[in-house]
Amino acid sequence: MTRSSEWQDKARRIRLLALDVDGVLTDGTLHFHSDGQETKSFNILDGLGIKMLQRSGVQVALITGRESPMVTRRAEALGIAHVHQGREDKLIALRALCEALGLPLADVAYCGDDLPDLAAIRAAGLGLSVLNAPAYVREHADWVPSRPGGQGAVREICDALLASQGNWDASLAPYRDDLE
Repeated sequence: MTRSSEWQDKARRIRLLALDVDGVLTDGTLHFHSDGQETKSFNILDGLGIKMLQRSGVQVALITGRESPMVTRRAEALGIAHVHQGREDKLIALRALCEALGLPLADVAYCGDDLPDLAAIRAAGLGLSVLNAPAYVREHADWVPSRPGGQGAVREICDALLASQGNWDASLAPYRDDLE
């Protein structure tokens, strides 16, 4: 999907990016070890994108149906203060978060990849999905980045939001000498 002028207008308003975890920040694969431990893989590109977006003033939240200590650790490493685990009711969780932050849904982008995310994708001011989501979920999104979840999709979203809000150059400023 290309980003239309309507998408750009919606993106300029965003003050909160809420993300599902499995299938968005990860590729959706769960690894269970013989000792019962579970592991997840997170993409480092997504992490820097989240940090850049937060430095621009956009808050980031995680709303996930599963509970996992890896999600807690990743959120702490990225400075994500709003982490809601064990929430299959994504829209209810998103609305409660918006109320707590004093934000209308129109100022929120939500990215999810499966049916539990669908109501939140449709209700958010900017509904997003990922390339690896089922087509019947993606078709309800305002935009789907070209990268799959867990493989840089969130970074692509963060970069697009930064650019739409006029914060791209400021986000690159700390790296300017390395870019030249």
